[in-house]
Amino acid sequence: MTALDETQRDIRDLAADLFGRRVDPALLEKTEATPDRFDRELWAALAGSGLLGVAVPEPAGGLGLGAAELAVVLEQLGRAVAPVPLVSCSLAAWCLATHGSDEQRARLLPGLLDGSLVVAVAPAPSTAGVRADGSTLHGVVGAVPWAHVADAVLLAVGDRLLLLEPTSDGVTTERGETTAREIALDLSLDGAVAEAVGGADAAEWLRLRWFAALAAVQAGVTDAALKMTATYTSEREQFGKPLSTFQAVALKAADAYLDATAIRAAAMQAASALDDDADPVLAVLTAAWWAAEGGQHAVHLTQHLHGGMGADITYPVHRYFLWGKQIELLLGGASALLAELGDALDSRPDAGDNVTL
Repeated sequence: MTALDETQRDIRDLAADLFGRRVDPALLEKTEATPDRFDRELWAALAGSGLLGVAVPEPAGGLGLGAAELAVVLEQLGRAVAPVPLVSCSLAAWCLATHGSDEQRARLLPGLLDGSLVVAVAPAPSTAGVRADGSTLHGVVGAVPWAHVADAVLLAVGDRLLLLEPTSDGVTTERGETTAREIALDLSLDGAVAEAVGGADAAEWLRLRWFAALAAVQAGVTDAALKMTATYTSEREQFGKPLSTFQAVALKAADAYLDATAIRAAAMQAASALDDDADPVLAVLTAAWWAAEGGQHAVHLTQHLHGGMGADITYPVHRYFLWGKQIELLLGGASALLAELGDALDSRPDAGDNVTL
């Protein structure tokens, strides 16, 4: 489930090189001190490399690849914990290319691909209190990451996918900060007018890819945190011996390794299912559950194994802890995902024959 073909290795290496050269703890701190907390120089570099349109078809200006290639790029985003809206904009571009009207594609895709436009995606739990009266929206969309720099927001209301401009009439915003130190907006909607994107299947299409994308990011977050922890416990000594030689430390690190390995395998399986399977729901929900449950477990362990340094919010491992927790929340929580996975299995009597993880 984790073996990559030549194209996937090449795009992974491109992303790893770009993030590796342009992101480090000092730059992250500098970006977090800015009002928007948005690394626009990195964003321009991502756009120049074509990585904002990995899954967008070539005729629409993208690279014409798929969910698996996008997953390996997003894994590198997680390793770098880079402050850029790559998940939202990659999915928005892919969604508009697939479900958008000709006018929507012409209006938004060029800017999404060259980095001049940002489209945020509202997590599914954020829209629970919103109701639609035709194209008019009422209610509050809570805590939408990157909406503060977005030209538009994609949000699902019921089974409808809608596109809303956050500066339009009937929208008031309140700025806040997420668990992962990103800026997010609450959008209060009082008769705000949104435009439909796609048909009845567009909202579920985007939701499944949102889950898979976050699982891929979590794979990078947990693996990077684990590698940082391995280095720390190998170099830090207690009673004249490296911490890594103590059995309790080794066992906790092994637990985190198993979590991180399962998250990556499930994420790649979900991406493959999105590319190849007629019914990818089980694979995607499995990946989302691992990302939520295994992800929060792994980042707790890696922070704990840093001892007092792990409690220092300025130490780099703490940022991975925050990202891991936020991904769990954006996915809607492990218990809700497990319940949905159970319902999906129950509705597919032969599902067990196809579950390999």
